[in-house]
Amino acid sequence: MKFSIQREDILKPLQAISNVVERRQTLPVLSNVLLNIDNSQLHLSGTDLEVELKVTIGIDSPDNGDITLPARKFLDICKALPDSAMIEIAIDNEKARLRSGKSRFTLSTLPASEFPNMESVEGLVEFSIPQFQLKELIDKTQFSMAQQDVRYYLNGLMLELNSDCLRSVATDGHRLALCELPCHIEIEESRQIIIPRKGVAELSRLLNDSDDDAQVRIGKNQIRVVVPDFTFTSKLVDGRFPDYKRVVPQNCDKFATVEREVIRQSLTRASILSNEKYRGIRLELKSGLVTVHANNPELEEAEEEFEVEYDGPSLEIGFNVNYVLDALNALTDNTVVLHFTDSNSSCLITGNVEGNNCQYVVMPMRL
Repeated sequence: MKFSIQREDILKPLQAISNVVERRQTLPVLSNVLLNIDNSQLHLSGTDLEVELKVTIGIDSPDNGDITLPARKFLDICKALPDSAMIEIAIDNEKARLRSGKSRFTLSTLPASEFPNMESVEGLVEFSIPQFQLKELIDKTQFSMAQQDVRYYLNGLMLELNSDCLRSVATDGHRLALCELPCHIEIEESRQIIIPRKGVAELSRLLNDSDDDAQVRIGKNQIRVVVPDFTFTSKLVDGRFPDYKRVVPQNCDKFATVEREVIRQSLTRASILSNEKYRGIRLELKSGLVTVHANNPELEEAEEEFEVEYDGPSLEIGFNVNYVLDALNALTDNTVVLHFTDSNSSCLITGNVEGNNCQYVVMPMRL
């Protein structure tokens, strides 16, 4: 098996594959990338048994065949070669010989027969959605996923499929992010799936801001996303996501409208002197004005004031400032609305544009 390829043609796909491949593996072949040539198409595959990525590149080669190479070493070699370098790869006697200009490399290989192939996804549900919309759904909610929580179903992103919309929800038990988009899905009743944390991160990285459709196929235990550049497959988390609708405040009677950039900058400055561990800040709302207070164990203090549209009763409430800033950074509206009930109830943060499709819930902190 022998072929040549331009460095730039293989570098980006190899980088994407290497993100999926785990460096420390009990199975040596899982540290490798599978190369398969078939009818002048080079197919690259990488997996950690939970997530799989396949990328296809057109090449000029009369040969067909397959082999696996060490993914990280192969990538590092390609990165170290000069721009526009031509790479020649020949497989001979269980060794891969790479040539480019005056550079020579010999890599060990493992047979393609040892490389695991994730089972095909029998599409119980299939639909199409523009790449940029799917990426937006993920990016506007994934930051609220839990990290290494014993409630394993929180360590991922929940997608809810409805006949008229697609909804993404993530929560770590202290805050919740929810975003939805109109989408026609041929489905008789709503269905929820949970994509694991690594799968969410890789899918966000792979999707771009184009209008090209992503074909989404959801099976019993897997999700597969197919676009012109790649095929991504991830196992699903086997668990039941909590009832997020009970978490979203429904009866807020106090509303503060403020320019998003004003409150974001004020909270960022005040957070410098907040407790490094708990990141607590206190908001004091009065008619037309918000005062932000922060302090830390070194007895240092910060205070910020900014104007808001608010004519309700005085209210004091504490938050983890990082949770509020994450929500503000995810919103794109020029103005945002903070919905309050009282000092002991969660705050709902939304955009101020009619039809805004994202909601963020932050639980209060005792300070």
